[in-house]
Amino acid sequence: MAPTETALRRADLRAAGSTTPASDVTTTRRAANRRRSARRRRMHRLRRTATLALGLLFVGTVVARGAQDPAVALPRGVQSASSSTALPGTLGSAADVARAGTAPAADKAVPPTASTGTASEPAPSESMGEVEEGAPEPTAAPGAALAPVQASAKGTMHPIAIPDAPWASAGRAVRLSIEVEDGLSIDEALFAATVAGILSDPQGWQTADGVRFVPVSPAQIAAGAGVDVRVTLATPTLTGKLCGPLNVTAANVSCWWGGRAVLNLHRWVRGSATYGTDLTSYRTYLVNHEVGHGLGHRHVSCPAPGRPAPIMVQQTLGLEGCRAWPWPTQQ
Repeated sequence: MAPTETALRRADLRAAGSTTPASDVTTTRRAANRRRSARRRRMHRLRRTATLALGLLFVGTVVARGAQDPAVALPRGVQSASSSTALPGTLGSAADVARAGTAPAADKAVPPTASTGTASEPAPSESMGEVEEGAPEPTAAPGAALAPVQASAKGTMHPIAIPDAPWASAGRAVRLSIEVEDGLSIDEALFAATVAGILSDPQGWQTADGVRFVPVSPAQIAAGAGVDVRVTLATPTLTGKLCGPLNVTAANVSCWWGGRAVLNLHRWVRGSATYGTDLTSYRTYLVNHEVGHGLGHRHVSCPAPGRPAPIMVQQTLGLEGCRAWPWPTQQ
């Protein structure tokens, strides 16, 4: 029998569905290849952009770090003078002491690794401090090089009373504390009087920088008062700890770090061969130099041979042709 019309139509449809023209297959493959190529190009551009961004970030970080002088640590929380000013020879008003906030109450013995929470203590990433590396073994007046120096003590510190002094009554307020390591064989009252005399001297920072130091007593610190600059006398062992990652042990040098002008007992006792034989003058330089970093000053160079050295010249390392000079103000 002859196939019906319906059967023939079904056979034609089956035959048509079972094959695909070669031109259609080629077109589909080309489209897929184009899509894959486009995806590869997009991924390549994305990787290139990410690599470029990371490279620029790295270069920017290197440049920024290179431009920052590691000798500077700015005290935080130092406020401008207001109507509440300290009278000369006083410990300052409560507003002066507490203007930038308070710190947690502290016991007399302060572990060197523990933060006392004052407004002046920058985080390690914000403050690199100051260190005079590579200085020669110091000598001062005849026989000073043989003066005994405590290598270590208890490793904790306590603030000491600051005597009356001619503190400025106007200027930018800088809250000041003086502290020593527990167990030092020194006259604490004499040390405090020496530092207070240096910082209140008319040739000092109060005149040169337009600041007024506001002494903060041990009782005020225990009650939570903030401090901007701590002048700390410490043995070489504790100095190495207080100065963080700075290498201060090789030459027994001092540093500015974490809100502290750390004075190495070795230098305080023996002075510096580079500076000269006047130990009293060297101690004046040491206090003013380290506190100068706390006030935001960078190292400088000798301006001309024979001139008095600016206080921020590293006079422990060398005078660069200048004459030793211990004050921020010039002659």
